[in-house]
Amino acid sequence: MRLLLRSSLWYTSAFLGSHTAFKSELVTQAITSYLIKTMHYQTEERGRPNSSDYRIYFKTSDGKYISPFHDIPLIADGDQENDVPSKKLKKNDNEVLYNMVVEVPRWSNAKMEIATKEPLNPIKQDVKKGKLRYVANVFPHKGYIWNYGALPQTWEDPNHTDKDTKCCGDNDPIDVCEIGTLVCSPGQVIQVKVLGVLAMIDEGETDWKLIAINTDDPEAPSLNSIEDVRKSRSGHLEATVDWFKKYKVPDGKPENQFAFNGQFKDKDFAVEVIKSTHKHWRALVQKQTNGGEIDCKNVSVCESPFKFTGEDACNVVKSAPAGGKALPVSPEVDKWHFLSK
Repeated sequence: MRLLLRSSLWYTSAFLGSHTAFKSELVTQAITSYLIKTMHYQTEERGRPNSSDYRIYFKTSDGKYISPFHDIPLIADGDQENDVPSKKLKKNDNEVLYNMVVEVPRWSNAKMEIATKEPLNPIKQDVKKGKLRYVANVFPHKGYIWNYGALPQTWEDPNHTDKDTKCCGDNDPIDVCEIGTLVCSPGQVIQVKVLGVLAMIDEGETDWKLIAINTDDPEAPSLNSIEDVRKSRSGHLEATVDWFKKYKVPDGKPENQFAFNGQFKDKDFAVEVIKSTHKHWRALVQKQTNGGEIDCKNVSVCESPFKFTGEDACNVVKSAPAGGKALPVSPEVDKWHFLSK
């Protein structure tokens, strides 16, 4: 087993506005997750990289295993201890910073994702038809063109029809495309500033794609809206739509569609989407809605009937296969795919 330290700086936030219910949820979250919020994270690898048994588990700096889906707070909090500096935010929704769990580093192809149906929800590589899944290189793109991951404590409810897209959720945490210049690592927890959102329709399901920037990125101070991205990064947003539209085509799937004619919605709209998915997640972990096969075990969520002990969490990790040497990756992963226009 290898322990990889993933530093996670927490920043002061006030994600309030006029949403009273959401305020109370944040207060509850702040109280019940105090220990987790003031700690750094570690990741523990089990199984062999590039194999179906490979997993990345999460734990706090004092060795307590946690779920990245349920136990890492959505909101990044600034009251950091242990000599880690905080960043002050303006007290409005648009200045809130969020925690992002990085699943896939930029330029890589392995489709790593939070295992929502496994205890403690480790990161694993997706498997389709018995084979590990790699995204195709659709020319001119190489692998993922951003750091890709998800916001913890969010859930796109498959039982809920979105009023704008007219489609149900995809049963996953909300996805994030982090567009900074720094390449992250799988399992890294970073703080991001949300800039906008794209509404992809994937096989009839709503699959929101947040556009965000790592707060540690040198360009973060100058990027505060989706229009800033459009002005300073010519072609980046268009490339993002093109990537999502075509990435499944080499696998024989049709092109993905988009709500709003493929136009990005602004930060204010994105914040409302995040609030909605957090509300659905809250209902999920409090067993107020049907989560199907989603595993909701957690160690910190107040009033959750799925809350279990640290010993139980430790046993989950111990039962996973031991680490080993990485398996080779097929050279097919590097193949270019040229699609007709």
